[in-house]
Formats: sequence, C-alpha cells, structure tokens
Amino acid sequence: MGELQDGLAFVDTHTHVNSHKFDDDRAAVIERAREAGVTRIINMGDTMDSSAACVALTEEYDGVFAAVGIHPEEAYELGEADDERLAAWAKCDRVVAIGEIGLDYYWEQDPEKRALQQRIFIRQLALARDLDLPVCIHDRDAHGDTLSILKKEGKGNRGVLHCYSGSLEMAEELVRMGWYLGVDGPLTYKNAAKLPEIVQKMPLERLLVETDAPYLTPVPHRGGRNEPAYVRHVAEKIAELRGISLEEVARQTTANAETIYAIF
Repeated sequence: MGELQDGLAFVDTHTHVNSHKFDDDRAAVIERAREAGVTRIINMGDTMDSSAACVALTEEYDGVFAAVGIHPEEAYELGEADDERLAAWAKCDRVVAIGEIGLDYYWEQDPEKRALQQRIFIRQLALARDLDLPVCIHDRDAHGDTLSILKKEGKGNRGVLHCYSGSLEMAEELVRMGWYLGVDGPLTYKNAAKLPEIVQKMPLERLLVETDAPYLTPVPHRGGRNEPAYVRHVAEKIAELRGISLEEVARQTTANAETIYAIF
C-alpha cells in the first residue's frame, strides 16, 4: 500500500474490513485507504468465521494483516481444537496478533456469562504467550477486571488496549506495564470526555491510531460508515491536542505499530 503525496503514512491498527458492510466495495475501500496514505491495515477477528475471513484477506490484498481470536460478545468455552485452529492461523505470514479478545460488561450483565468472558480471555492470553504474539484487547465497562487479569494472568503478554476508554490513572498504569493504547474516532467527538486529556498526557510512543471500521466513524464523517482511510482524522486530532505536527504523529504511531505488531 502506498503513501500520500504529502509523504505522510499511517497504519490503521484495528479495523474490520472483513465485515459484510464492505461486501459491495471492499476492494475500493482498501484502495481508498492506500490513496489516503494508509500503508497497512490490521483486520481483527472476533469469531472463528471472521478470523478465517481476516486471514483470507491477507492473501488477497497487499498491506493487509490479520489478528485471530474470539471477542467477548461471542464467548463460548474454547477447547483444544479451537486453540489448535487459532495456532495454525498464527503461523500464516501476515497474522500478527491474537485479537480481538477481552471483556465487555456493557452488553453482558449476567455474572456467569461475565465469568465465561474472563475464562476465554485468560485462555487466549495464554495462547498468545505460547505463540509469542501480541494481543489486542477489547475492554468495555470492565476496566477493573481487565486490569486485574492483565496483572495476574497477563504477565509475559504484550499488546494494545483497543479504543481506550478507561481512566487517566489506568492509562498511566498500563503504560508503566508496557501496554499500548489504541485511539479511535471517539477522540473527535464533542463528548470525548476524558480521552483528550489521556491523549495529551500519555507518551506518544505508546499511542496507536485505529478506526474500528465500519464502526466509530470520526468527525467529519460521523453518521456514515467508517473505513480505514479515515484513520488520518484520528491522527489529526491527536496532533491538534498535543500541539505537534501531523507528520510527527504519523511517524511515531507508524513506528509504534511496526514495533508491537512486527509489520515491516
């Protein structure tokens, strides 16, 4: 994938171009990303089927990478066969992480099902350690348990807190632990709450830019379908908030993506 005429290059480190919402124009979406200077994109699996689709896209398009895993909303008791299938995908050249994994208490109130989420989260953390791969973590309304699990069960893991929505204090602790923070379209919203302060105060060396396309569309496209080309708007907002150049944000977040996901 290419670079913008202004020389700036970005990596969309979290997207879902495998979604059915791109079935009619997937190739065009990837081409628009290329034209917007998005040199690489990482599609995140959330089920076995979507993980398979993400892996297939790496074989079809240059500059497209994949993560494989089970999202907390899709939680079920994983078995040895599931581990083996995920591990087999991880051997593919452009599978770079286990993800999207984690906890989602916004949609799930049942204590037993939350406990199931925790079990498969811990299981996939262990798998990632065995495979020496980073993880991409989904944490929605589950900040305390997420941090507790990472401290107790996530020793030896590395990776990203996708679409970070926790507190400044939690962000500081995660950064001390060596984790990265993913920043998405909500940073551009008027109701961004504490996220702008977090983006201002955290080391730029620990930030990644993401779209989560087709979701979380940034301003000025909010209300429409998101796509990887729009990751530039997230980077622009980071530059504005930090009072630095877009070039610096592009350079450092790209370097961060290359470091954590080994995409060279």
